[in-house]
Amino acid sequence: MTSRSPEGCFVYITLPGQTEQVVAARFEIRMSRGASVGRLVYGRSYLERRDAVPIDPVDLSVLDDKVYERAGDTPLFSSLRDALPDYWGRLVIERAVGGELDDIGLLLRTPDDRAGALGFGLNATPPAPNYVFNRTLRLEDLMRAAQKVLSDTEADQELVRRYEQLNLVGTAMGGARPKAVVEDEDGLWLAKFPRKDDKFDVPRAEHAMLLLAQEVGISTAESKLVVIGHQPVLMVKRFDREKVGSGYLRHRMVSALTVLRASDSATDRSRWSYPLLADALTRVDVDHARSKRDLFSRMVFNALISNADDHPRNHALIADARGWRLSPAYDLLPHSQVAQDRMLGMQIGDEGRAATASNLLSASPRFGVQKSEAEVLIDRMRTLVSHRWYPLCRSVGMTEADCGMIESAFDFEGFGTVEHPSNRFGS
Repeated sequence: MTSRSPEGCFVYITLPGQTEQVVAARFEIRMSRGASVGRLVYGRSYLERRDAVPIDPVDLSVLDDKVYERAGDTPLFSSLRDALPDYWGRLVIERAVGGELDDIGLLLRTPDDRAGALGFGLNATPPAPNYVFNRTLRLEDLMRAAQKVLSDTEADQELVRRYEQLNLVGTAMGGARPKAVVEDEDGLWLAKFPRKDDKFDVPRAEHAMLLLAQEVGISTAESKLVVIGHQPVLMVKRFDREKVGSGYLRHRMVSALTVLRASDSATDRSRWSYPLLADALTRVDVDHARSKRDLFSRMVFNALISNADDHPRNHALIADARGWRLSPAYDLLPHSQVAQDRMLGMQIGDEGRAATASNLLSASPRFGVQKSEAEVLIDRMRTLVSHRWYPLCRSVGMTEADCGMIESAFDFEGFGTVEHPSNRFGS
């Protein structure tokens, strides 16, 4: 049963270069002609600020006093939807409260470790910043609590107690895996825990793919491995937070889903597209030429490791005082497959979602990459991925058996070959 929540809330924002929130807007959901309609209006005092910034670069990008409305499949503006907890965070919150929550209920109950710079509340005065985070020393407790959440089918007092004590909510960049935000002397990290039903060592494999992506020249989130009781935990540095003194700068963040104005459902992939995302970067990214080339490299890399979980929530833009730009890459994981024909989650080029060299080449001009450059890039990256995935996986502690489980994700025959100009002219 879904719990009823207030019809509206205040939207807080942490402005660039600051560590405390201010009220930016008021959001509410009302019924109109039998349908739910979301309405947002920027606050007058916020509009009078010289340092005010828009909530997002798409739907709420103009700072004015008009009432913005959203209807259709959801009344929640996409950039506010990005602030919702992911599957895992929703599971933990709803287990703790003992029932389902609507979107406003989730926004109000999500701890302030959510991704991006937004906050939500019922008071016109934002709460003081909360800098009390789980320390890395508590990783073992966090992992045990996560396993309890996965194994229990109903909320109980022990689970609620653990939830309150450990603040066990994964609200950063998305995904369904158990996770928690933790802090050390360097800042905030997203701790991603193993699952008992994992077919291979997922934390180590993801860490190896982030290292491999760095080797081929892709900007990625910083990561490291911590072993707790013989179980690996992947730590991914929060790139939307920057530790300064006793507080944190918070960078605005939106998913590619928001930038593309795309559906959240895999049954409607009409705007799940790398080329469309490159076009959007041209409009909103302050460093769009570099970002588009990096996005092209990520697309190639995802194809080469058979990462079919490259949906628009696994790409993001962040913003500081300079403006919006493509975020570092994250959530890179190989998917073992038997079939030689591979498909990515998003459209690539003339051949749709097919992970082939020819399809990647067909799209390169949309990313500002000439085909001759793309040929060299694809060839070089394929060679590096083919030769380096296994040594890197072994270097981070993956077993021979686990490497065997993901081997088919790399250097698969269906990728095809790059036809160089010299081959076309027979020289």
